[in-house]
Amino acid sequence: MGVKIIFSDIDGTFLNSKKKVTDLTVKAIHSLLEKNLKFVLVSARMPEAIYPILDTINLPRIPIISYSGALVLNEYEKILYDKKISAENSKNILTEVFNRWEDISVGYYSGRKWYVQKIDHRIEYEMNSTKVRAEIENFSNLIEKNILPNKIFIRCEPPTCKEMDFVLNEKFKNLNIVRSAPHLLEIMDKTVTKAEGIKILLDYYGITKDEAAAFGDNYNDIEMLKYIPRSVAMANAPDGVKKYARFITDSNDDSGIYTYLKKIEII
Repeated sequence: MGVKIIFSDIDGTFLNSKKKVTDLTVKAIHSLLEKNLKFVLVSARMPEAIYPILDTINLPRIPIISYSGALVLNEYEKILYDKKISAENSKNILTEVFNRWEDISVGYYSGRKWYVQKIDHRIEYEMNSTKVRAEIENFSNLIEKNILPNKIFIRCEPPTCKEMDFVLNEKFKNLNIVRSAPHLLEIMDKTVTKAEGIKILLDYYGITKDEAAAFGDNYNDIEMLKYIPRSVAMANAPDGVKKYARFITDSNDDSGIYTYLKKIEII
């Protein structure tokens, strides 16, 4: 069965280690679109941190799966799915986080807005990296106004992140808590995964998972790689991720997306 849609993670997959898209990867995506195949970026990022990447390589608007599956938009930026963390869960986990750990940076992402309670060096770095400006708001006030988060995102030192991952997963069984990098922790509703976001888009377009391919490189890509039969891990992925993929391609620095698509003669 031919491939009609390609899903790709962004950081470590679509972008190289310098946070750029290689020339060959750009060539591959333009070739896909010229053949009327669908290409979808699937990321923990918010929409405003995804669309500028498309603009830099002259790509039109494409479907995106944001917040690791909590927010799904089609190519016209129409919302197809929007899953928030409940007010109760948001209050409880934020209380736990702020009472238990110091030297952490917490982001509160709701729809197409990024809120923080203060701007520190980690938030400053993220703003410079993504070109998105965070807004300063009290999280409790947001919850009171029913402006609930699609995702709570914590940046901290790797040992702290590892500890938080273990402690919070033990205590909050009704949330999806996963490290997307050694220093990054994502918190979403329990139902949210990249695989669930993919199902939303497949249903919307009337395409089966057997007509799809998926590229990923990190632990928050595992559900996606397990769900799509034609799953491809980048060479730079940890072994714990590679074992869930059917195929291994070149690294993100070596245009692994282009390599695989060329190999199967899609481009």
